[in-house]
Amino acid sequence: MASSNTPLWILWLLLTVLLGGWLLSTLFGTEEEAKTVFLPGTTTPGHHQIETVCSACHGESFSDRDAMQERCEGCHADALKAAKDDHPKSKFTDPRNADRIEVLDARYCVTCHVEHRPELTAPMGVTIPADTCYLCHQDIAGDRPSHEGMGFDTCTSAGCHNFHDNTALYEDFLLRHADSPATDFAARTLQANLAEIAEMLPDYPLADWPIQPVALADQALPEGVEIDAHIAEDWLASGHARSGVGCNACHVVAANEDAQPAWTDHPDETACAGCHAGEVQGFYAGRHGMRLDSAKLGRRLAPMTPGEARLPMRAEAADHELDCQSCHGAHRYDIREAAVQSCLGCHADEHSLAYEESAHHRLWQAELAGSGEPGSGVSCASCHMPRVDKDYFWGTFVHNEVQHNQSANLAPNEKMLRPVCLQCHGLGFAIDALADPDRIRDNFSQAPTVHIESIDLALRRAAADDAPEDQ
Repeated sequence: MASSNTPLWILWLLLTVLLGGWLLSTLFGTEEEAKTVFLPGTTTPGHHQIETVCSACHGESFSDRDAMQERCEGCHADALKAAKDDHPKSKFTDPRNADRIEVLDARYCVTCHVEHRPELTAPMGVTIPADTCYLCHQDIAGDRPSHEGMGFDTCTSAGCHNFHDNTALYEDFLLRHADSPATDFAARTLQANLAEIAEMLPDYPLADWPIQPVALADQALPEGVEIDAHIAEDWLASGHARSGVGCNACHVVAANEDAQPAWTDHPDETACAGCHAGEVQGFYAGRHGMRLDSAKLGRRLAPMTPGEARLPMRAEAADHELDCQSCHGAHRYDIREAAVQSCLGCHADEHSLAYEESAHHRLWQAELAGSGEPGSGVSCASCHMPRVDKDYFWGTFVHNEVQHNQSANLAPNEKMLRPVCLQCHGLGFAIDALADPDRIRDNFSQAPTVHIESIDLALRRAAADDAPEDQ
């Protein structure tokens, strides 16, 4: 006589097979959204866009932490090098500092940045207690009497110290800029200069697209391709047409290294990289384009959309896929529109919504109207995607390249001081402004009401060092 539990066993087995089959098909399938079922916990804002590509961080088959460290450095090593990391791996691998590893094993990023632990995660993905600095620096008051009595969890307070990047906060720099005026009204932001230096750039395809104006009649279009009048009008008004970049420069591309170039109606950022390689690499490194970086991820994901963001975004832009054309528009490539209107077309946080009432926006409007000098306006891009000096051949010439990694100076926000704020403002004013949450919310519409003592402390220490010793 069959057991009365037999139907239940059969049902259990059937459900197990079905569930196992679904999990396997999900794991190895192409539907990225469904793969979140495997996540052990919520990911940080910096990684949530790529959370379904487990191998991007864990390596193949969930390797050991050395393999994970290699993955971390694959994305972040260049930024740490540029910041002259104050706590580099070498500081902790030095045999003379072996005891430090017992306190904080900073040889590995995951010591301080553990993923999938939202209950522990602080800003910048930090998952260690706020007083961790004290473990190594408990005697700081002996060297810095000014620090006597300060809270043990205040080391990384705004304008004081950062674990990695202190390029705008170290003492000599503070002293050098101690007397800077709050605002330099004669300051000007860097202007585009690619056309002027293209002939000297080693990676610019000058042989194919010499810098000279071209007309629609000059374009050798493939058979069957017709140009709409509106498209022609936009292109003729663009910097591309003025600089010799015709239709084929963007639309005739190779699908991969082994393929022959062929016409495509919808070129992606890989076509832009032919002339704008640095900008595209920055785009891949930032939150706008990181999902498209197949070199780091191992495969290309669907483009990011505002609807998937964790910041407030405009509902009407929710399904807008992010690529070069999203901000620059196809054919016209109006960098002025990309610098403000493209940003505000998606972003709906307090800071963004307050921009049009700010002094920065008034300066931008004046520049567009012609009453302000070129470079006197301050757009969204002026701060979040600034032009930076990229020198070639030891300063022989400089390209004012737009930093398309808008994450590069977001957190900690003191990273914005040198490349952005100090172009127009004094260091003390800028530190105070970035430390004032109200000023960040209202887009710096008023003077900061917060004061950070970093420069004051540096001046007092310098004065004490210069004072004659008691006889």
